[in-house]
Amino acid sequence: MELSDLMIDEMGDSHVSTNLDTPMLPTAFDKTDDEKVAIIQKHFAAIMETLGLDLTDDSLKGTPKRVAKMYVKEIFKGLNPANKPAIALFENKYRYQEMLVEKNIQFYSNCEHHFVPIMGKAHVAYISSGKVIGLSKLNRLVQHFAKRPQVQERLTVQIAKDLQQALDTQDVAVIIDAKHLCVASRGVEDNSSSTVTAFYGGAFKEEAKRAELLKLIELQTNY
Repeated sequence: MELSDLMIDEMGDSHVSTNLDTPMLPTAFDKTDDEKVAIIQKHFAAIMETLGLDLTDDSLKGTPKRVAKMYVKEIFKGLNPANKPAIALFENKYRYQEMLVEKNIQFYSNCEHHFVPIMGKAHVAYISSGKVIGLSKLNRLVQHFAKRPQVQERLTVQIAKDLQQALDTQDVAVIIDAKHLCVASRGVEDNSSSTVTAFYGGAFKEEAKRAELLKLIELQTNY
């Protein structure tokens, strides 16, 4: 059944996602990055010309290529699994059995419905089952899944599920607080609101653990 234009618009404005995995074509990686840049450059030039912009102007003539390179090699590079950061695990020699929290991980993503920015902070926590992960890898993992067209709910779950698999534990929690420019700059044009999503796995399903996590996130750390 095909969706009507009204249903498609409603789905986008309601930020509804239909899939846990990022929807990808089977042919997604048949082209090289440079080939993709060349194709997107042509299409974006056509968009600009359709809007009535003069691409012979010095300020605009390089824009299609800049946008194409930005899409493929920067803000959407998380689409390519080859760009996923390698996750090295280490033995938990200190026998640290409490939760580890990496908070205030700043990220930039893009709404898959309107291709405008999502800006926010992620808080990631886990309890070791015998292995620990380098702290910077938590940041890099958040950035990897953020650098693709996204829905915040999916982003939250993708980070959490990947960590559960990598660390071989269900005891993972992810909380994301973000501002969506598709809400702030268009549509309802509400610049004051933010969206909070959370994933609680394993021990974090317990009320006491969740309360401890939220208290640590709220802890003021001024350096």
